[in-house]
Amino acid sequence: MSLTRKILGLHTGQPTSDGAGVKLTRVFGGQSAELFDPFLMLDEFGSEHPDDYIAGFPPHPHRGFETVTYMLEGRMRHEDHMGNVGLLQGGGVQWMTAARGVIHSEMPEQEEGEMRGFQLWVNLPGKSKMGDAGYQDIQPEFVPRLTTADGVEVVVIAGRFDDGTVQQNGAVQRPDTEPLYFDLRLPAGTAVTPHVPEGHRVFMYVYEGSATIAGQPVVAGHLLRLGENGELPIDSIEGARVLLIAGKPLREPIVQYGPFVMNSREEIEQALRDFQANRLTA
Repeated sequence: MSLTRKILGLHTGQPTSDGAGVKLTRVFGGQSAELFDPFLMLDEFGSEHPDDYIAGFPPHPHRGFETVTYMLEGRMRHEDHMGNVGLLQGGGVQWMTAARGVIHSEMPEQEEGEMRGFQLWVNLPGKSKMGDAGYQDIQPEFVPRLTTADGVEVVVIAGRFDDGTVQQNGAVQRPDTEPLYFDLRLPAGTAVTPHVPEGHRVFMYVYEGSATIAGQPVVAGHLLRLGENGELPIDSIEGARVLLIAGKPLREPIVQYGPFVMNSREEIEQALRDFQANRLTA
């Protein structure tokens, strides 16, 4: 009999704001970052009220990690110091590698309607933190989607989805952390058991409905943290939408100061000096 992954914790997101006052829910981030290694933060944003999002995220810096923005609804324009300009819209993904430095903005391209999605921060290993910055703008038609034999719809953002019957590579593959990032849409009465490599840490965020994950009931607005070994059975009686996020932990020191994430305080101080002297992206 195969073992099921151990439940390590159940977390509830906290309301906050970021950028120029965009209202969002911080699912995890900040304190106890080592528990989520190799991930640093997951934000959920969603509102039909323009005042909650219209100010957006004016130009700001990053160093030492990657940002992944997955849009469900709405339109957001990205611009950065490298000259990249991209329009992120419902079903699309933006994967940005800040590495030694990026200065970018993310501004709504709408004045009404719903703006809804997620931003995930993925850490980089120390050997890559001062590497070259990069940017991928993946339009919805290039983000793979599939339906399992049981009727579960899967958006394969990163890594490889495999439930033993269907397999699909995602839009992005990354070294070192080897992330998996799936959006699972379970109609009522369906189930799925995705394969996750042994040694990967797993986080499941239910953002609509309710599901049972590794035997633990989870309702919308809650994130389940699971162990690094065993199977991952997921089912839903009433229907659910769930993010599966998994990755290989880096097991390196994490020192964060706002938009900078390095391995030591000295590296953070250098990032601050570089930013103040307009050398962050040099």
